[in-house]
Amino acid sequence: MNLLTFRSEEDLNRAGAGLIASLLQSNPRSVLGLATGSTPIGIYAELVKLYESGSVSFAKARSYNLDEYVGLSGSHPASYRCFMNTHLFDRVDIDPANTHVPNGLAKDLEQECAYYDAMIEDDRIDLQLLGLGHNGHIGFNEPDDELIPGTHAATLQQQTREANARFFNSQDDVPKQAITMGVAGIMKAAQIMLVVRGAAKADIARQALTGPITTQCPASLLQLHPNLVVLMDEAAGAWAK
Repeated sequence: MNLLTFRSEEDLNRAGAGLIASLLQSNPRSVLGLATGSTPIGIYAELVKLYESGSVSFAKARSYNLDEYVGLSGSHPASYRCFMNTHLFDRVDIDPANTHVPNGLAKDLEQECAYYDAMIEDDRIDLQLLGLGHNGHIGFNEPDDELIPGTHAATLQQQTREANARFFNSQDDVPKQAITMGVAGIMKAAQIMLVVRGAAKADIARQALTGPITTQCPASLLQLHPNLVVLMDEAAGAWAK
């Protein structure tokens, strides 16, 4: 585990984008595991700058997103497909056919999850970008007595729905389920980059990275990964000093 703490958000964003850009420069056909929410927005903005400056290309890259809300189409403004198009895909030279996000409108959710797992199995992720939920969830793998290893339709806990309400008109509009890559899929990535921001995440970051490994804190399982890099701002990483 490599813990890195940054004095400014700009430095953190540049470091995160730099890791992804370096991977693409060394292997243009890299497979990226991508995340949504407020955590990666600054990193995506820096990647767009690098693309615009000619420093990096996504033309041969492929991507797999962690999750998507059940019941939302890719054109819904709160969908994760729309998020990725807005913040990254439509602003760089990646082939849309090489960008993969679970289908939230799939008629058969089990079949969709199995299909997504099969793609990930055949197309191993080189670098998986992750944020950290307030309750220790990664993707939408919520705390529980046991975790489902593969991609699955997860029921979102109230705390998670409250945290995501800012992206909707009201909390009632937040879907109650999401298709999420399972912990096993996440752990298969060759490298994982966990990004944690803000004092509100400091305690759960400490628990996840130094506490007991338990399914009650899904992010704690990342301690078992052989190539984990953690990027934190000073507020989130104060405990690590």
